[in-house]
Amino acid sequence: MDLQLSGRVAVVTGASKGIGLAVARTLAEEGAHVVAASRTPVDAKVTHVAVDLMDPQAPAQVVARAVEEFGGVDILVNNAGGPPPGVTLPRVGFMTPGEADWQAMFEFNLFSAVRMIRAAVPVMAERGGGAIVNISSGSARQPGAMNVDYGAAKAALNHVSKAVSEEFGAQGIRVNTISPGPVLTDWWTKDGGAADVIAGMAGASKEEVIAQVAPGMMKLATGRLVRPQEIADVVALLVSPRSGSTTGAEFAVDGGFLKEL
Repeated sequence: MDLQLSGRVAVVTGASKGIGLAVARTLAEEGAHVVAASRTPVDAKVTHVAVDLMDPQAPAQVVARAVEEFGGVDILVNNAGGPPPGVTLPRVGFMTPGEADWQAMFEFNLFSAVRMIRAAVPVMAERGGGAIVNISSGSARQPGAMNVDYGAAKAALNHVSKAVSEEFGAQGIRVNTISPGPVLTDWWTKDGGAADVIAGMAGASKEEVIAQVAPGMMKLATGRLVRPQEIADVVALLVSPRSGSTTGAEFAVDGGFLKEL
Protein backbone atom coordinates (compact mmCIF):
# COMPACT_ATOMS: atom_id res chain seq x y z
CA MET A 1 0.00 0.00 0.00
CA ASP A 2 1.37 3.39 -1.02
CA LEU A 3 1.19 5.67 2.02
CA GLN A 4 1.78 8.74 -0.18
CA LEU A 5 4.65 9.97 2.00
CA SER A 6 7.23 10.42 -0.75
CA GLY A 7 8.70 13.92 -0.66
CA ARG A 8 6.96 14.93 2.55
CA VAL A 9 9.04 16.51 5.31
CA ALA A 10 8.92 14.76 8.67
CA VAL A 11 10.40 15.85 12.01
CA VAL A 12 10.94 13.03 14.51
CA THR A 13 12.15 13.72 18.04
CA GLY A 14 14.05 11.30 20.23
CA ALA A 15 15.11 9.58 17.03
CA SER A 16 18.42 7.98 17.97
CA LYS A 17 17.03 4.74 19.43
CA GLY A 18 13.95 2.71 20.25
CA ILE A 19 10.61 3.91 18.93
CA GLY A 20 12.04 7.13 17.49
CA LEU A 21 14.69 5.33 15.46
CA ALA A 22 12.12 2.85 14.14
CA VAL A 23 9.85 5.76 13.15
CA ALA A 24 12.66 7.70 11.46
CA ARG A 25 13.76 4.67 9.46
CA THR A 26 10.22 3.74 8.46
CA LEU A 27 9.30 7.22 7.25
CA ALA A 28 12.58 7.47 5.33
CA GLU A 29 11.90 4.09 3.70
CA GLU A 30 8.48 5.44 2.65
CA GLY A 31 10.22 8.30 0.83
CA ALA A 32 9.86 11.11 3.36
CA HIS A 33 12.61 13.63 4.05
CA VAL A 34 13.27 12.98 7.75
CA VAL A 35 14.74 15.53 10.14
CA ALA A 36 15.75 13.60 13.25
CA ALA A 37 16.20 15.46 16.53
CA SER A 38 18.25 13.82 19.27
CA ARG A 39 21.26 14.37 21.48
CA THR A 40 23.21 11.56 19.82
CA PRO A 41 23.67 10.63 16.13
CA VAL A 42 20.99 8.66 14.31
CA ASP A 43 21.75 5.40 12.52
CA ALA A 44 19.49 6.03 9.54
CA LYS A 45 19.40 7.95 6.26
CA VAL A 46 18.09 11.18 7.75
CA THR A 47 19.10 14.76 8.45
CA HIS A 48 20.24 14.83 12.06
CA VAL A 49 19.89 17.87 14.31
CA ALA A 50 21.85 17.51 17.54
CA VAL A 51 19.70 19.09 20.25
CA ASP A 52 18.65 18.50 23.83
CA LEU A 53 14.89 18.93 23.98
CA MET A 54 15.16 19.94 27.63
CA ASP A 55 16.43 23.22 26.12
CA PRO A 56 13.41 25.49 25.46
CA GLN A 57 15.11 26.85 22.31
CA ALA A 58 15.66 23.43 20.73
CA PRO A 59 12.25 22.90 19.06
CA ALA A 60 12.46 26.14 17.10
CA GLN A 61 15.97 25.18 15.98
CA VAL A 62 14.75 21.81 14.71
CA VAL A 63 11.87 23.30 12.73
CA ALA A 64 14.13 26.00 11.31
CA ARG A 65 16.52 23.30 10.08
CA ALA A 66 13.66 21.45 8.37
CA VAL A 67 12.56 24.67 6.65
CA GLU A 68 16.14 25.45 5.62
CA GLU A 69 16.83 21.98 4.22
CA PHE A 70 13.45 21.03 2.73
CA GLY A 71 11.22 24.11 2.71
CA GLY A 72 8.79 23.28 5.49
CA VAL A 73 7.30 20.64 7.76
CA ASP A 74 4.46 18.26 6.86
CA ILE A 75 4.79 15.72 9.66
CA LEU A 76 5.76 15.98 13.33
CA VAL A 77 6.27 12.93 15.52
CA ASN A 78 6.76 13.91 19.16
CA ASN A 79 8.48 10.78 20.40
CA ALA A 80 11.04 12.19 22.85
CA GLY A 81 10.01 11.22 26.35
CA GLY A 82 10.34 8.63 29.06
CA PRO A 83 12.89 9.01 31.83
CA PRO A 84 14.59 12.43 31.62
CA PRO A 85 18.35 12.30 31.06
CA GLY A 86 20.05 10.69 34.06
CA VAL A 87 16.82 9.26 35.52
CA THR A 88 16.02 5.56 35.91
CA LEU A 89 12.45 4.30 36.02
CA PRO A 90 10.40 2.69 37.51
CA ARG A 91 9.99 4.75 40.65
CA VAL A 92 7.40 3.50 43.13
CA GLY A 93 5.34 5.75 45.38
CA PHE A 94 3.83 9.21 45.08
CA MET A 95 6.29 10.64 47.62
CA THR A 96 9.38 9.24 45.88
CA PRO A 97 9.88 11.86 43.15
CA GLY A 98 10.66 15.29 44.57
CA GLU A 99 9.94 18.77 43.21
CA ALA A 100 12.88 18.72 40.80
CA ASP A 101 11.89 15.24 39.59
CA TRP A 102 8.37 16.39 38.75
CA GLN A 103 9.66 19.46 36.94
CA ALA A 104 12.15 17.45 34.87
CA MET A 105 9.50 14.84 34.00
CA PHE A 106 7.05 17.44 32.74
CA GLU A 107 9.80 19.35 30.92
CA PHE A 108 10.81 16.26 28.97
CA ASN A 109 7.45 14.57 28.42
CA LEU A 110 5.07 17.54 28.06
CA PHE A 111 6.75 20.88 27.53
CA SER A 112 9.20 19.64 24.87
CA ALA A 113 6.23 18.37 22.84
CA VAL A 114 4.24 21.56 23.44
CA ARG A 115 7.15 23.64 22.16
CA MET A 116 7.60 21.41 19.11
CA ILE A 117 3.91 21.78 18.26
CA ARG A 118 4.06 25.56 18.72
CA ALA A 119 7.06 25.74 16.40
CA ALA A 120 5.63 23.42 13.74
CA VAL A 121 1.98 24.46 13.49
CA PRO A 122 2.55 27.86 11.79
CA VAL A 123 4.85 26.22 9.25
CA MET A 124 2.34 23.45 8.57
CA ALA A 125 -0.48 25.97 8.20
CA GLU A 126 1.50 27.84 5.56
CA ARG A 127 1.75 24.62 3.55
CA GLY A 128 -1.97 23.90 3.83
CA GLY A 129 -1.87 21.36 6.63
CA GLY A 130 0.07 18.53 8.19
CA ALA A 131 -0.04 15.60 10.56
CA ILE A 132 1.16 15.41 14.17
CA VAL A 133 1.51 12.20 16.17
CA ASN A 134 2.29 12.44 19.88
CA ILE A 135 3.72 9.35 21.55
CA SER A 136 2.01 9.08 24.93
CA SER A 137 1.72 6.02 27.18
CA GLY A 138 -0.85 3.61 28.52
CA SER A 139 0.17 4.98 31.91
CA ALA A 140 -1.71 8.18 31.03
CA ARG A 141 -5.00 6.31 31.49
CA GLN A 142 -3.84 3.73 34.02
CA PRO A 143 -3.00 5.70 37.20
CA GLY A 144 -1.02 3.99 39.91
CA ALA A 145 1.77 4.37 42.42
CA MET A 146 4.46 3.47 39.90
CA ASN A 147 5.87 6.39 37.84
CA VAL A 148 3.04 8.71 38.87
CA ASP A 149 4.85 11.81 37.59
CA TYR A 150 5.42 10.19 34.19
CA GLY A 151 1.78 9.12 33.87
CA ALA A 152 0.58 12.59 34.84
CA ALA A 153 2.79 14.23 32.20
CA LYS A 154 1.51 11.87 29.52
CA ALA A 155 -2.11 12.45 30.58
CA ALA A 156 -1.50 16.16 30.03
CA LEU A 157 -0.03 15.39 26.60
CA ASN A 158 -3.22 13.53 25.69
CA HIS A 159 -5.23 16.63 26.61
CA VAL A 160 -2.99 18.86 24.49
CA SER A 161 -3.35 16.50 21.53
CA LYS A 162 -7.14 16.68 21.63
CA ALA A 163 -7.15 20.46 22.05
CA VAL A 164 -4.76 21.10 19.16
CA SER A 165 -6.65 18.72 16.87
CA GLU A 166 -9.85 20.66 17.54
CA GLU A 167 -8.38 24.11 17.09
CA PHE A 168 -6.35 23.52 13.93
CA GLY A 169 -8.40 20.87 12.15
CA ALA A 170 -9.96 23.46 9.86
CA GLN A 171 -6.44 24.43 8.73
CA GLY A 172 -5.75 20.88 7.63
CA ILE A 173 -3.64 19.90 10.63
CA ARG A 174 -4.45 16.49 12.08
CA VAL A 175 -3.28 15.47 15.57
CA ASN A 176 -3.39 11.93 16.93
CA THR A 177 -1.89 10.09 19.88
CA ILE A 178 -0.35 6.66 20.20
CA SER A 179 -0.25 5.14 23.68
CA PRO A 180 2.26 2.30 23.80
CA GLY A 181 2.42 -0.25 26.54
CA PRO A 182 5.81 -1.56 27.63
CA VAL A 183 8.08 -1.45 24.56
CA LEU A 184 11.28 -3.45 24.23
CA THR A 185 13.67 -0.50 24.15
CA ASP A 186 16.78 0.73 25.90
CA TRP A 187 14.55 1.89 28.76
CA TRP A 188 14.10 -1.79 29.61
CA THR A 189 17.27 -3.45 28.37
CA LYS A 190 20.13 -1.12 29.33
CA ASP A 191 22.28 -1.92 32.36
CA GLY A 192 20.46 -0.53 35.39
CA GLY A 193 17.28 -0.04 33.35
CA ALA A 194 13.70 -1.04 34.12
CA ALA A 195 14.33 -4.76 33.68
CA ASP A 196 17.19 -4.66 36.18
CA VAL A 197 15.14 -2.61 38.66
CA ILE A 198 12.19 -5.01 38.48
CA ALA A 199 14.55 -7.99 38.60
CA GLY A 200 15.81 -6.70 41.95
CA MET A 201 12.26 -6.40 43.25
CA ALA A 202 11.10 -9.78 41.93
CA GLY A 203 14.21 -11.83 42.57
CA ALA A 204 14.45 -12.77 38.91
CA SER A 205 16.98 -12.32 36.12
CA LYS A 206 16.75 -9.50 33.59
CA GLU A 207 15.93 -12.04 30.88
CA GLU A 208 13.12 -13.52 32.98
CA VAL A 209 11.69 -10.06 33.62
CA ILE A 210 11.57 -9.20 29.91
CA ALA A 211 10.23 -12.56 28.79
CA GLN A 212 7.84 -13.43 31.62
CA VAL A 213 7.70 -11.23 34.72
CA ALA A 214 6.90 -7.88 33.08
CA PRO A 215 4.29 -9.24 30.63
CA GLY A 216 2.64 -11.09 33.51
CA MET A 217 2.79 -8.16 35.91
CA MET A 218 1.17 -5.87 33.31
CA LYS A 219 -1.34 -8.52 32.21
CA LEU A 220 -0.36 -8.23 28.55
CA ALA A 221 -2.77 -10.24 26.43
CA THR A 222 -0.03 -10.94 23.88
CA GLY A 223 2.32 -12.27 26.56
CA ARG A 224 5.25 -10.15 25.37
CA LEU A 225 6.56 -6.60 25.25
CA VAL A 226 5.71 -4.44 22.25
CA ARG A 227 8.28 -4.13 19.46
CA PRO A 228 9.34 -0.61 18.40
CA GLN A 229 8.52 -1.36 14.77
CA GLU A 230 4.92 -2.06 15.73
CA ILE A 231 4.64 1.53 16.96
CA ALA A 232 6.42 2.89 13.89
CA ASP A 233 4.01 1.14 11.53
CA VAL A 234 1.01 2.81 13.20
CA VAL A 235 2.76 6.19 13.08
CA ALA A 236 3.36 5.79 9.33
CA LEU A 237 -0.32 5.10 8.71
CA LEU A 238 -1.52 7.98 10.88
CA VAL A 239 0.70 10.58 9.19
CA SER A 240 -0.32 9.32 5.74
CA PRO A 241 -2.94 11.16 3.69
CA ARG A 242 -4.76 7.82 3.69
CA SER A 243 -5.72 8.67 7.29
CA GLY A 244 -7.11 12.04 6.26
CA SER A 245 -10.27 11.75 8.39
CA THR A 246 -8.49 10.51 11.50
CA THR A 247 -7.77 13.23 14.03
CA GLY A 248 -8.15 13.76 17.76
CA ALA A 249 -7.90 10.00 18.27
CA GLU A 250 -5.81 7.87 20.61
CA PHE A 251 -4.50 4.46 19.60
CA ALA A 252 -3.34 1.90 22.15
CA VAL A 253 -0.50 -0.25 20.80
CA ASP A 254 0.12 -1.98 24.07
CA GLY A 255 -0.23 -5.74 23.87
CA GLY A 256 -3.54 -5.50 25.68
CA PHE A 257 -2.27 -3.49 28.65
CA LEU A 258 -5.34 -1.24 28.89
CA LYS A 259 -8.48 -3.17 29.82
CA GLU A 260 -11.01 -0.32 30.03
CA LEU A 261 -13.70 0.30 27.42
